[in-house]
Amino acid sequence: MVAMRMRMRTCRVVVAGAAAAVMAVGVGGFRIAPEADVAYRGHAMLDAGRLGVWLETGNRGPSGLRDATVRVRFSVPLAGTRELPPHCLWGGEREALCRTGALRVGGNGRDFAFHLRTSGDPSEVVVRISTAWNGGATDRNPRNNEHEVLVPASGDGYFF
Repeated sequence: MVAMRMRMRTCRVVVAGAAAAVMAVGVGGFRIAPEADVAYRGHAMLDAGRLGVWLETGNRGPSGLRDATVRVRFSVPLAGTRELPPHCLWGGEREALCRTGALRVGGNGRDFAFHLRTSGDPSEVVVRISTAWNGGATDRNPRNNEHEVLVPASGDGYFF
């Protein structure tokens, strides 16, 4: 019985000591993921098979980010040369990935303008915008960086 009490006391001391060590290291040794609010806005238009998407990137804070990656997906096949804006690459047949660059608090990163052609002349296109990578930050408001925009072939701009 005495040996059991000694083990329990030792256990409590070890657990308490480990908790204190974690707290002490957490203050100065471990990095806690920053919190940032990556956000996108812009507009898209479709006219006679020509698809345009204008995208602004930003960060509403509270921490800045060195970089992030925005994903832009298209619901229809694309044709022609399929040129992308600078800092973007194709992630698949209908998906582009773009580096935002540094996103300071309350500021904008890079803006992107896509000028693409669709295969054929669709009556509508769905453009999906989301964050592929946010630099490891916590984002408590992902609604402003996830958009799904229905773009009818009217030549009008549809804002998100």
